[in-house]
Amino acid sequence: MKLLKSVLCLFVVVLTNSCEQEEFINNLETKSNLEFNKKKSGKLNQALSTSVYWDKAQQTHDFIFGNTLTSYNSYRANLTTNVNNAWEWYNMSHIYADAEMVRQGDNRYESYMNNTYNWMANMWDYSPSYIGGYFSAANLDGSNAGGDKYVDDNSISGVTYLDCYNTTTGTQQQQYLNSATAIANFLMTSGIWDYTFNGGFWWNDGAKNVAPNVKPTQTNALAMQLFIRLYGITGQPYYLSWADSIKNWLETEMFDTSDGLFIWQIEPNGVKRYEKFTYDNAIMIEAYLNYYQVTGDNSYLNKAQNLGISLNTLLWDQTAGVYKFNTTDPRVNPAWCGWGSQAMIKLHEGDGNPAWLDYAQDNIDFMNNFNRNTINNGYYHFTNLDGSLSDGRYESVDQAWMQRIQAMLSQYR
Repeated sequence: MKLLKSVLCLFVVVLTNSCEQEEFINNLETKSNLEFNKKKSGKLNQALSTSVYWDKAQQTHDFIFGNTLTSYNSYRANLTTNVNNAWEWYNMSHIYADAEMVRQGDNRYESYMNNTYNWMANMWDYSPSYIGGYFSAANLDGSNAGGDKYVDDNSISGVTYLDCYNTTTGTQQQQYLNSATAIANFLMTSGIWDYTFNGGFWWNDGAKNVAPNVKPTQTNALAMQLFIRLYGITGQPYYLSWADSIKNWLETEMFDTSDGLFIWQIEPNGVKRYEKFTYDNAIMIEAYLNYYQVTGDNSYLNKAQNLGISLNTLLWDQTAGVYKFNTTDPRVNPAWCGWGSQAMIKLHEGDGNPAWLDYAQDNIDFMNNFNRNTINNGYYHFTNLDGSLSDGRYESVDQAWMQRIQAMLSQYR
């Protein structure tokens, strides 16, 4: 993969109001305009007024507001062991959830979205000897940011900012795009991608070929989403080049033709782990749909549909009516299993088939029936397929994902 350094040198890390970025091209083809068709409407979608899922999304946010949101606009990692820690992808998931509330027309959530976005500047690496990227953890006030910089965490941050881009206007919208491109620049120049095992991003910027660093599907698939969506917005060919390189590596090295699903990861010793995870494959469904939206190529819609069928064949529990965490751990987690609902909703938006929504809804219904505390409206970390409690912690990321996917579903059910 060519880094196109002569082009990349034009990019700088942009996370503050005072920075400006060169205007991007705007003569994109109509077939790419799905990325732009989700601007905020200014008023609440009418379907939401009668949706129990919209009510529960709001109730979940109320739990978040009362328990994990801090006065600094960061979020506690959980309510047990890490009450004084803020983790990057946890905070980002809350921004992601609030962006969906705004997309549905409820602008009350825009301040939560923007305030936490501003707080995230505390986690960015500004050191002159490096090229940016978000650290994985910080104190609640933003001090002492540190830890490895994870490709999946940074990639979902970029994806989230593009959702925020779609729900804002003016200067704020440009800031979200600037931040997404800064993350992409970090990924392209950090050296975390290499050709060990024929390509792919390592999980983080720590030592390569040393456990616990691995090359996972979800890490690369989230980066694939970020790059193809940036290409759809900006038209810059190097984003497409990176997206294509990631896609080709995933399809060559990580796709299991025996069941039509993507495997978990490659270990430092080159051993492939063939466990299948719901969220890995849900993320790949979304990545293919992103390709379809940007290119208009129906083959990517077909790939997303086929992957959805395979996901529902192997990781859907017919008896319980819910997605399993993975093929060796059949428990239920709101974030990682909830990702399956997001993928199904997006498949419905891609092809109009309501059957996808049935999976999304049944999955959410299980978690409302068994993962949800009906007194405080918080969600437990893990339950078993029979509905019994496996892990009663309240992780803030689980709350964020239940807010988000129920807001998404409320548009249809």
